Amino acid sequence: MIKILKFLFFIVLIHLILTPQKILANEKLKIGLLIPLSEKNQEIGQQIIKTIRMALNDIDNENIEVIIKDTKSNPKNTLKSALELRDENVRIVIGPVFFENLIYLDEVKDLIFLSLTNKTTDLPKNVISAGINSTSQFNTIKKFIKSNEIKKTIFLLPKLKNEMEIKKGIKNSKLKTFKIYEYDTEPTQLTKQIEKITNYKIRKQNLKDEIVRLEKSDDINKEKKIKQLEKRYTLGKVNFNSVIIADFDESLKSVVTSLLYSDVSPNKKYFITLNQWFNESLIQEKSLQPIYYPSINKRNWDNYKDRFYKKFEDYPNHLSLLSYDLIGLIYYLSLKNDFSTTDTQKLFKKESSFKGKIGIFDIKNNEINHRLNFYKIEDQKVTEIF
Repeated sequence: MIKILKFLFFIVLIHLILTPQKILANEKLKIGLLIPLSEKNQEIGQQIIKTIRMALNDIDNENIEVIIKDTKSNPKNTLKSALELRDENVRIVIGPVFFENLIYLDEVKDLIFLSLTNKTTDLPKNVISAGINSTSQFNTIKKFIKSNEIKKTIFLLPKLKNEMEIKKGIKNSKLKTFKIYEYDTEPTQLTKQIEKITNYKIRKQNLKDEIVRLEKSDDINKEKKIKQLEKRYTLGKVNFNSVIIADFDESLKSVVTSLLYSDVSPNKKYFITLNQWFNESLIQEKSLQPIYYPSINKRNWDNYKDRFYKKFEDYPNHLSLLSYDLIGLIYYLSLKNDFSTTDTQKLFKKESSFKGKIGIFDIKNNEINHRLNFYKIEDQKVTEIF
């Protein structure tokens, strides 16, 4: 009797192990792909297709079928293509690429969309943001601030640029900031606001007053002290140890330049920003360094770029790398779950993790967050902190 029970247990165990593979062996795993293939942004779409081919080649399973539809970077055409995917028995879709194309997708309730956007607010219930969202970035920044025992952090947030998304990320990560300042990106207004935030005029006047005081004093070393003060721009401290700047490209450079003008140096205060995707122009701006930011794993990104270039003689954008990982993620979930009987909407409610090229995806309650690395740019070099 014991031998029979052991044999039956063995049979059940083998069945549980092999069931996912049998599912993929007997039926197609259909994955929809909603990307721009005409009109504007078609180059992005073509790069994503090339990346999908690379991913499928790496997985090497002929029972995965990717059905591609054109969004034309238009929300109405996106809906039309999504309905076509539904008619072809697709249940899970990679895309659309852009947030603007999501607005009608709640009309296709029996599909789930893994959009490449990094926005997580105002999404239809059947859309999951798979981009590098603000919560993922602030979780990493929080880790850096804690490890360096930084006590006072201020936050500089550009007006009218993803304010709600940024504030949601701060709330979700429980990142403690001393104060949040919203600034105008117009250069003249920006400079005035940064001067006010850093108490520049008061510190400037402090310097002048101290020089006048020394000139009137009987201090035997006053000439030496005055010469030292004349080399400075301000006198007095600012009321923070680090500053997080939620901006990018030239606008980010303008904010840092305004801080430098206000005599706040990145050599004395931590300048932290958001994911810059290893922006080469920022790396070349030595005067703005050191500057810190969270990002995907640079080694994986460089390896992927090299591999993509060797195959297609072109350099990929970061969205294509994200699509590579999403193919792997869907395949991974298909091995863990029976797609023919599982409600696809529930797949991303379960708590699980997946390691991709970008890094580790954490999945829970229909949200995808990323465990990011943290980097410093200094002397025109990128160094991994953790």
